[in-house]
Amino acid sequence: MKLSVLSIAVLYSLLGSLHSITVSVPLSTINVTNGGNAVLPCTFTTNQPTTNLNIQWSFVSQTTDQTVIFSFQIYYYQAGQSTIPQNYHGRVIVPPSPNTTRNASITITNVSPADSGTYYCEVHNMPDSLGQTEGRVILNVLEKPSKPFCAIHGTVESGHLVTLTCHTEQGSPTPTYSWTKVEQGKSRSLRAAINTQTGVLQIGNLSQFEFGTYQCNASNVVGYDICTVNLNEELSDGVIAGAVIGALLASALIIFIVWYILHSLRKKQYKAVKVAAGTEMQVKSQSGNTAKFDSMHGSEENSQATASAAPTEAAESQGGEEKEPVV
Repeated sequence: MKLSVLSIAVLYSLLGSLHSITVSVPLSTINVTNGGNAVLPCTFTTNQPTTNLNIQWSFVSQTTDQTVIFSFQIYYYQAGQSTIPQNYHGRVIVPPSPNTTRNASITITNVSPADSGTYYCEVHNMPDSLGQTEGRVILNVLEKPSKPFCAIHGTVESGHLVTLTCHTEQGSPTPTYSWTKVEQGKSRSLRAAINTQTGVLQIGNLSQFEFGTYQCNASNVVGYDICTVNLNEELSDGVIAGAVIGALLASALIIFIVWYILHSLRKKQYKAVKVAAGTEMQVKSQSGNTAKFDSMHGSEENSQATASAAPTEAAESQGGEEKEPVV
């Protein structure tokens, strides 16, 4: 009995379905914020015993232009044994019994922007040799932009070209930039040329109306942060030098005035002390002379009194010795 072409095709199809495996990844892209946990889903179906089940997860880091930076294995399962690289120990959580649950999903904890990339789930189960054996999922670790840094380039004078730059080191996806001018506490949009990808703002032919405070906003889907710069007309070198010299002269003048005042005070104090000392010596001298004069005057008076008293006493002595008259 000969088989028709259709019957042979059906038979080959049935035989193929008996030895095939199908890997499914329900989500092609997963977004997780920095520090969170990323669940990478992967399931499979097979009609064969899973005694020889083999599961492998691989990670490929890529740049924005899809250039591969590196690729390595982060999880391997075979015959009931799991293997996780040292740098992923404690961060990769694997399914408890993938051979019975048909679940090859893994969880990566405490993700960072370095974990962003493409993850491949490969499942093989001999004698399965046909079917879909691989699934792919892209992980995006989202991070708020870090504090941006603002700077001014060029000569800040009327009529010159001035460039304002704004850059942030961290942020995923890559932040975009916008500039506004702050006037009376309110932000006003600008007509100047702004590169939203690089954060560069160019102001040509600077005028007095464009002086003021400028604010840069670095933002992505997670959040934003800002920085500000003050765009004020710079002083020329001559003006700066004059200001410095003037400040030095003013300082010298102040020092001289203070020195002169202190010197005058000390001079006055010295004269006052000298005058006081001279006065004290004169007073002492006068006091000594007066005492001497009084002493001498007193002695002279005593001498005169003594001289006056002597004749009297003599007369009295003679009177006392007066003889009786002769009868």
